[in-house]
Amino acid sequence: MDPEIIGIRSISFTLNDRKVTVPVQKSMFLIDLLRHTLGLTGTKEGCGEGECGACTVIVDGLAVNSCLYPALEVEGKQVITVEGLQDQNSNLSRIQQAFVDKGAIQCGFCSPGMIMSVKALLDASPDPSEAEIREALLGNLCRCTGYVQIIEAVQQAALQLKDSS
Repeated sequence: MDPEIIGIRSISFTLNDRKVTVPVQKSMFLIDLLRHTLGLTGTKEGCGEGECGACTVIVDGLAVNSCLYPALEVEGKQVITVEGLQDQNSNLSRIQQAFVDKGAIQCGFCSPGMIMSVKALLDASPDPSEAEIREALLGNLCRCTGYVQIIEAVQQAALQLKDSS
């Protein structure tokens, strides 16, 4: 039977700097493709409604809620997940390390989504103000840290990234 008839289509896109081609059900969301089909469990599903930001990934440079993003829409695009931030030696990225250094990770559930929102921010605006940081994180909820350490982590990461360029 033709896969198109039963609602499955093959798509190709770049995932964490690697080209992938995978079968996708037409009704599938990106979070399910990442977690269940591709085994990348760093992206978390919190609310399933786009309210908490735990599922945030970057698609073509923009932070998106993968729980609301249709998987078919990544055809031909670039997707970055938290797994794609480490270097070849599995060292944490500067953003991830800043979260650790500043104690911005408590239970860790929101951290991958928070870190991906920060990456999108710093890629677009390498020297953000505190107001810009707060605005970029509006879609990410954390119940553990109170956001002070998170803001400090973003400021530290921005400074380190600026100093290394």
